Amino acid sequence: MKKTLLTITAVASTTFAAAQTSSTLDAIKSNGMLKCGVVQALPGFAAPNDNNEWHGLDAEYCRGLAAAIFGDGSKVQYVPLSSKQRFTALQSGEVDVLARVTTETLSRDGLGIDFVGVNYYDGQGFMVRKDLGVTSAKELSGAAVCSNTGTTTESNMSDYFNANGMEFKPVIFEKSDEVKSAYEAGRCDVYSSDASGLYVQRSRMENPDEHIILPEIISKEPLAIAVREGDNKFADIARWSRNCSVNAEELGVTKANVEEMKKSEDPKIQRLLGVNTDLGEKSLGLDNAWCANQIKAVGNYGEIFETYLGKNSSLKIERGLNKLWNDGGLMYAAPIR
Repeated sequence: MKKTLLTITAVASTTFAAAQTSSTLDAIKSNGMLKCGVVQALPGFAAPNDNNEWHGLDAEYCRGLAAAIFGDGSKVQYVPLSSKQRFTALQSGEVDVLARVTTETLSRDGLGIDFVGVNYYDGQGFMVRKDLGVTSAKELSGAAVCSNTGTTTESNMSDYFNANGMEFKPVIFEKSDEVKSAYEAGRCDVYSSDASGLYVQRSRMENPDEHIILPEIISKEPLAIAVREGDNKFADIARWSRNCSVNAEELGVTKANVEEMKKSEDPKIQRLLGVNTDLGEKSLGLDNAWCANQIKAVGNYGEIFETYLGKNSSLKIERGLNKLWNDGGLMYAAPIR
C-alpha cells in the first residue's frame, strides 16, 4: 500500500509539473495575445505615442517576444503598472511577462518570480535644480528627496545617506508622474531614481536646462525581464528572446537585412535565423524561425537602444555599460547552438 501511494504521488507530481511547464505558453496562445507589464509611461523604455502605440526598449522587447511566439509582433497587450502593482500583477497572471525597469535583487527573486536576463544596466542617481548650487550628492545632507515607493530607490538612499553620515527627508509617491510633479512644484529639493529615468524625466520638464544630474551613481541597478516562477519552458522562451536580440547585434543581423542574411554560410547566423536547424521547435516549442521573426519585427538590441534611448532619440543617452561585451560593455548573450 505504501509503495502504491508513493507511486501515485510521484505520478501526480510529474503530471502537475508537466502542466505547469506548458501553462503560460498555452495560455498566451489561447488568448492570441502576450500580456506585457510595463511602466506607466517612461519615454525611452515604454510609453504610448499619439496613436496609443507603445514603444521603447522594454516595449520592443515584448513586441519581439510576441513575434517569436506568434510570428506577429502586433499580438501584444501592454499593461501599465505602478511599482507597487508590478509583482502582484505578474504573480496573479494578470501579465505574462514583466518588462518594467525592474532591478533584479535577491529579495525579489524570492517573490515567486524568475529574472531571465538584463535589458539595461543602470544605477541610481540624483537630479537637482542648478540654482540649488549643488555639484555633488555629498552636499545633500538635510535635503528633501522625492522618489517612488515600492522600489529599491528608498533603501539605496537610506544606505547612501547613512554611510556618509547625512540626513534626508524622503518624499515618496507611487507613480513616476507624481514624483516628477512634486519635484517640479518644489515639494522636494532632489529627485532620485535610476539615472536613465532621470534623463527621461528631465527631458519632459518645461526647462530641462535648469536641472542637472549629479555625478554620483550610488547603486547597481540591473533592469531585468521577469516571468512567474515554476514555468521553466516559458522562462526559457523569455530568456532566449533576449539572447536573440543581443546575438543579432553581435552578428550584424538587422531588421533591414534579416531576410538577406538567411543566405549567409556562417553557421552561427544560420542557427540564429533558423536555417537548417530545428533548435526553435526542439528546445523552445516555437517555429524554427522564431528569432528571425523577432528581428524582423523590432530589430536587434543595438537598433532598439539607439532608436529609443541613444543617438537617434531625443534622450541621447550614451550606451556605456550597455555596449556589447566585445565593445567594452556588459551586454553578453549565450550562444544559440
